[in-house]
Amino acid sequence: MANFEFEIREMKVDEWQQWAAMRQMLFRGFTDEDAAKEAKLFLSGKDPNLKIVFLAIVEGRAVGFAEIAQRSYADCCYDGPVAYLEGWFVQSDFRKSGIAKALIDTAAHWAREQGYPHLASDADLKNINGHKAHEACGFAEVGRVVQYRMNLK
Repeated sequence: MANFEFEIREMKVDEWQQWAAMRQMLFRGFTDEDAAKEAKLFLSGKDPNLKIVFLAIVEGRAVGFAEIAQRSYADCCYDGPVAYLEGWFVQSDFRKSGIAKALIDTAAHWAREQGYPHLASDADLKNINGHKAHEACGFAEVGRVVQYRMNLK
């Protein structure tokens, strides 16, 4: 475990570029243009789903994030809109330090305060480390899925 102090807090408007850069590390294929467009939509208050972004700050620099959206439904969450962990990331040098858990604890606290009955999430079927991280933070697996598509063009 690393020995440093960190703070978890809501993202400030002028920190969107740090958030966008980390999103690009998490969501491969996410372009600078995509990142700027989505960040500006969220910051304008016009994003219909994304509700809040929390950042992990070490020495004034964002090193992780958790973004929470509202979904009308998530698997095994049948009682109202659900707070959904759309993105969760900690830079590799800061993993196994408690930051990931602190981000989830902060997100869960916020979701409870907003009246959500559940905080839901997902992870790619092959992302074993992601599965372990979710479980270490108190998530319970509710199912697995293999998705399909058919190209029509």
